[in-house]
Amino acid sequence: MKDQSALHRPARSIGIWIRVSTDDQAQGDSPKHHEARARHFAASREWQVAEVYDLAGVSGKAVMEHPETKRMLEDVRRGHVSALVFSKLARLTRNARELMEFSDFFREHNADLISLQENIDTSTPSGRLFYNMVAVMAQWEREEIADRVNASIGIRAKLGKPLNGKAPYGYYWKDKKLIPHPEEAPVRKLIYELFLEHQRKRTVARILNERGLRVRKGARFSDTTVGRLLQDPTAKGIHRANYTKRIAGDKPWALKPEHEWVLTKVQPVVSEDLWQQCNDLLEALKVTQVRPTKRAVHTFAGVTLCTCGKKMYVPSNSPKYICMTCRNKIPIVDLEALFLERVQGFMASPDALAEYFDRTAGIVADKQRLFESIRTELGRVAADADRTYQLYLDGGLDVKQFKERYQPLDDRKKQLEADLPKVEAEVDALKINSLSGKEVASKAKDLPSRWKSMTPDERRQLIEITVKEIIIGENTFDVTLYELPIFKEVVNRQRTL
Repeated sequence: MKDQSALHRPARSIGIWIRVSTDDQAQGDSPKHHEARARHFAASREWQVAEVYDLAGVSGKAVMEHPETKRMLEDVRRGHVSALVFSKLARLTRNARELMEFSDFFREHNADLISLQENIDTSTPSGRLFYNMVAVMAQWEREEIADRVNASIGIRAKLGKPLNGKAPYGYYWKDKKLIPHPEEAPVRKLIYELFLEHQRKRTVARILNERGLRVRKGARFSDTTVGRLLQDPTAKGIHRANYTKRIAGDKPWALKPEHEWVLTKVQPVVSEDLWQQCNDLLEALKVTQVRPTKRAVHTFAGVTLCTCGKKMYVPSNSPKYICMTCRNKIPIVDLEALFLERVQGFMASPDALAEYFDRTAGIVADKQRLFESIRTELGRVAADADRTYQLYLDGGLDVKQFKERYQPLDDRKKQLEADLPKVEAEVDALKINSLSGKEVASKAKDLPSRWKSMTPDERRQLIEITVKEIIIGENTFDVTLYELPIFKEVVNRQRTL
């Protein structure tokens, strides 16, 4: 059965990042070469190049404030670009702190970084390993900075120095003091009045938004924002600082012991009585509120497709995965059993795995040799063209002779310059695929034996990192793992249900 996914999923939209310093260009490192290499790599993945970010001649010491960088970040933020391809990490930035910032930003917006030289693709399992390593480095750096800042806050407070920091909504800094903001303070007071009246944070947020009111950065009010502002004691005249700390785990912060808090009196915008009424009400709602039960997420949801191309889901009243378009269906227990059977059959064949990885290594070596050959030939042709041109300048050739000799060399040079990044991109793609394939194989190898002892969340996480798609037909069952094409070759021999 043919792979249906390409027929029904839109091509991925990516950006190409080009940064070649003036010194690099002087040594023959062409921006055009880097762009062509990235374009050929994108073509090999059937991705669409939406944008090219050209920082040619820009130093890598600091790029975050460059207009092209800001344009790229905005494109990622709005979903116009979902991945950034560049030749190597040093071409992205030479600043370790900025590399961490890029890593954080791309992870936050579900976008990927793809470095061809280091064979890093964060859309693959092995690439995500690098991503996580950078994230750990960034987290460590943030904690170090936070510890230094927190240590200084207590000292500055004891010395009677202002702590500054971001002013809470409704206030602004003036002469190192928090002063009620003339436009925001009335809105901050209105939040308390509306909550006391309606007793629902979501209702308050809706009313504020309907009136055209917005938070400081122009975003709409949410129930979370309303709750945070209601509990902040700054509105009643007591500004807190040094009262939270970062912690590991799902919750990003926790309260410090009260003796470490730094409290500063400021001008209130609401009465202490109004503030207390609202917070008493919040506490009461926490006790009486009935929280909805967590919606079940089925193990293969999101990766199971019908042959028509639509995703298959499990309705609340059914024990089956169903395509809502053509009503194709398969019982949950049958899907699970077939999946484990196919994985076990494939992983039980070490010869098939060895054959695949040996074949991949051989193809990579052949392509690498081809790349070196083209580069050598390009150097020879370029040298011949230069000598021909110099001979013409020295009077050794007339115009006609020069054209006859130079034109073929120039045409050949252009052809080689076009072929070189294409072959290099093919090598990059093969290396990334090979690394990712081995990572997936190691993850999936003991899956059948571990399956029964795994929790639903563990099963779901494993499926997300190993399974690209499962296609269900009337009498067919196809599984494709990430970057492991031989798997489909093997299971296609046993496709009949």
